[in-house]
Amino acid sequence: MRMGFVPLPIHLPYINGWPPGKLLCARFAARPEPGYDGDMAEHESHQSNDSPLLETVSLFQGLAPAERQEVYQAAHHRAVEKGELFFVQGEEAHTLYVLTQGRVRLNQLSPEGEQVLLRVIVPGQLFGGVAVLSGTAYPAAAEAVVPSEALGWDGETMARLMERYPAIARNALRLLAERIQELQERYRELATERVERRVASAVLRLARQTGRKVEGGILIDFPLSREDLAAMTGTTLYTVSRILKRWEKEGLVEAGRQRLLIRSPHGLVALAEDLPPALEAPS
Repeated sequence: MRMGFVPLPIHLPYINGWPPGKLLCARFAARPEPGYDGDMAEHESHQSNDSPLLETVSLFQGLAPAERQEVYQAAHHRAVEKGELFFVQGEEAHTLYVLTQGRVRLNQLSPEGEQVLLRVIVPGQLFGGVAVLSGTAYPAAAEAVVPSEALGWDGETMARLMERYPAIARNALRLLAERIQELQERYRELATERVERRVASAVLRLARQTGRKVEGGILIDFPLSREDLAAMTGTTLYTVSRILKRWEKEGLVEAGRQRLLIRSPHGLVALAEDLPPALEAPS
């Protein structure tokens, strides 16, 4: 019988709140990443007053309640239907958003015309911010996968808020640095890791962004196709299908149509980090 524990290396990123250096067990308790505080239904109840939600948004950390209220009052509310876009790739960045309800996928169109899923946005998370803060065009499109709502601030309004509250500017610099570090890690994966490790890392990244604990494991609570995984990891649909089929036989995941249930999170961590298999318990 497997013990189900894998020692995590110190450089492993947080996964649903589990810090590096801890032991990750098979009974992995899915917790949302920083910036997503509480149950989804709780977030989606803030339609009338989303000011408390800003406390969990990394860009606004360090602000007093009255200051957050001022930031909230400076925002405009936007609602879009399933399949509609908050912004399109290549458009001049004019507004940064905090999602208050729904799900948004950031898609980038490659030069070959292939759509690549870059990131999944859940309530309480910022999107479009890097482009607005750096004064560039949106590098990806933001598509609602369900009816979604967000608070938005245009660039001029955010610049005034940063001038008034330096903590926002400091947080913005930190966010830009984190995104650069994330991009560097993605490039390293594509350049140096074998395909199975890349796919495992991508699945864990999505679990960190949208993972929800259900009976039997961690459900990636987002419509995810095998084409998405192939594009994210720089491989083919055939290769991703073959890997998922093998993982199902090994009891690591359960894959369905646009659905992925992680049955053994510690097993995927071992694959992503190229660690040895879990130790066998003495009989």
